[in-house]
Amino acid sequence: MTKKFLLLTALLLLASSALCAQTPGYPTAGGHWAPISAAFGMAIASSLCGLAQGKAIASAVEGMARNPGAAKAIQLAMLIGLAFVESLALYTLLIVFLFVK
Repeated sequence: MTKKFLLLTALLLLASSALCAQTPGYPTAGGHWAPISAAFGMAIASSLCGLAQGKAIASAVEGMARNPGAAKAIQLAMLIGLAFVESLALYTLLIVFLFVK
């Protein structure tokens, strides 16, 4: 039973990559709508990252106000979290530059 399952899984993986292959020379999916949709995607990603950063800073400041002794640990965790949140917007910008020509 396990051997059949592994064979079927391998066959499906090979077939899916063959069926999804694109013919070179054709324009990318979306055509002239790609830059417009990329702009909307970047706007949504940036606005949500801004909201997340504002929420993170507000929570960190509130935590520091409640427990001043843990301010250094809270500040470090906040900075690491802000870097992760900001990376989401940077990844979106990278995708925009890669897929919009």
